[in-house]
Amino acid sequence: MIPFSSRRASFRTHAVFAVVSSLLVAGLVAGCGGGEDGDGGRGPRGARSQGAARGMPQGLPGMPPLLDPDDLYAADRPNALSPVVKDFPSRVYVPNTESDTVSVIDPETYKVIETIPVGRQPQHVVPSWDLKTLWVNNDRGHTLTPIDPATGKVAGKPVDVHDPYNLYFTPDGKYAVVMASMDRELVFRDAHTMKRMKTEHVDCLGVNHADFSPDGRYFIVSCEFSGELLKVDTARMKVIAKQKLPFEGAMPQDVKISSDGKTWYVADMIADGVWVLDGDKFTEPWLMKTGKGAHGLYVSRDSKSMYISNRGEGSVSVLDLPSRKLVKKWELPEGGSPDMGGVSADGKVLWLSGRYDSEVYAIDTRDGHQIAKIKVGDGPHGLAVYPQPGRYSLGHTGIFR
Repeated sequence: MIPFSSRRASFRTHAVFAVVSSLLVAGLVAGCGGGEDGDGGRGPRGARSQGAARGMPQGLPGMPPLLDPDDLYAADRPNALSPVVKDFPSRVYVPNTESDTVSVIDPETYKVIETIPVGRQPQHVVPSWDLKTLWVNNDRGHTLTPIDPATGKVAGKPVDVHDPYNLYFTPDGKYAVVMASMDRELVFRDAHTMKRMKTEHVDCLGVNHADFSPDGRYFIVSCEFSGELLKVDTARMKVIAKQKLPFEGAMPQDVKISSDGKTWYVADMIADGVWVLDGDKFTEPWLMKTGKGAHGLYVSRDSKSMYISNRGEGSVSVLDLPSRKLVKKWELPEGGSPDMGGVSADGKVLWLSGRYDSEVYAIDTRDGHQIAKIKVGDGPHGLAVYPQPGRYSLGHTGIFR
């Protein structure tokens, strides 16, 4: 087990710079299926014509338009894999922060089939915007290890990046956004050259998780160690608003927008719940209690539910997104520390790392029972289930649209 004080001290000292994968050409990350335009209406061309017909507001220039103005996750339906990833083997990649390795799990057998040595203190495994690369964020190793998801093997030399804690991508695929926690910076880098394009200094502590608005024009960032939220203009690469959460000692974690694009949720492991707010207005949020140590947020394949991992009590809360009501709580049979993860391509399994217990949990999304518990290295953190449905990745452990 990793003591909380140690984990917090470690996170306070380490931040993220950047990296990324290639900007893909128009139409490269199309959806699956056939259609008159050759991409089933799911790629940028089909989405653009649908968007125009439905009168969607114009998004960030260069961003693939939404497939459905009422559902941000319409491209994430069960097994709706992009042609880019459809032949990739299904795997679960688990960064073991204290073991300096990545455990690779076969989801068919629920067994570790390989252990990959990486840099010091890997925190997250992040799918690139073009879906072709998985980046292992080696925080204290100051590198990013590229993994080729077609083979599940390391693909080339690590990239030198100082303090890479977490990594996101702008919806137009143009920049990587790196969260530099102790440096108090958001670093924007060119997706091709990794050249630093702009550094936005912030006056909060622990920038680390984020999500983007439906039109991609802004994103909201959690500041873990000062209990604050930032609103950032994507195109200007500039913080445009900040607020302090109304809870003593607040410690915001994962950030996720609802499927209808109207409500934002921010997990808070000290307030033991999720903050609910209007991102456009960025007014003071209200707290929905979910469970001790609320941490990770994941949307179901039908866009109707959000799974909330409660790391401090070994449970998962299920939020009904249309009604904004908690409808279920699934308890792990032997407790544990469910943290970060993702949903299987078919939507039937929620995979979560057991942060303080050197294990990974596979949870059935139909009734919440624990299918398997797999031993991995020490300090498993931001695991990535891959591949997943979607046209492109916004980063973290997999935010797909």
